Amino acid sequence: MEQTLRGKCVAILVADGFEQVELTEPKQALDQAGAMTVIVSTATGSTVKGWQHDHWGDEFAIDQTITNANVSDYDALLLPGGVMNPDTLRTHPEAVAFVRSFFEAGKPVAAICHGPWMLVEADVVRGRTVTSYPSIQTDLKNAGAHWVDQEVATDNGLVTSRKPDDIPAFNKKMIEEFAEGHHTPIKTAQTNEEETDTRELVGVS
Repeated sequence: MEQTLRGKCVAILVADGFEQVELTEPKQALDQAGAMTVIVSTATGSTVKGWQHDHWGDEFAIDQTITNANVSDYDALLLPGGVMNPDTLRTHPEAVAFVRSFFEAGKPVAAICHGPWMLVEADVVRGRTVTSYPSIQTDLKNAGAHWVDQEVATDNGLVTSRKPDDIPAFNKKMIEEFAEGHHTPIKTAQTNEEETDTRELVGVS
């Protein structure tokens, strides 16, 4: 495979219960494309545990804890799915802020299956075309996204897919978008609040 991602560093954000194949196969594709991949987690201890369909899977070494992770150290973000994984991640404010920071910096993000749940929590899907595991489509629509039922959707550096069967198409688009690099940053509600606070501090209306 062509080393289109040589020199790029990709964060893979997970908690216990991520769908294992949605980490291992995209990670392998990223590694083969020349990227450095870093597993970032909210899990305590030195490992995070995957989920395989209906039972616990393997344990994977955590490269960096979320408390020490900084978006400036990474070029892109991968969000695997699995029901338990994003449900846990979205209860951690530092994980939500980490995801939001990629969009505010205009850095590409790829999320598959239930992974887009984190995009809802980070309030970064408004006006975007996305796909996901069908059971969370209502959450995405309520957050302002245009949800589509297709194997992969791409929107200004955001790549989303529905399920493990979509991984080949997901990996191809993910690598393309990650290779392109910087996209147009978005302003989130958090960004607008911070700008308002700044204007108030300096007396600008």
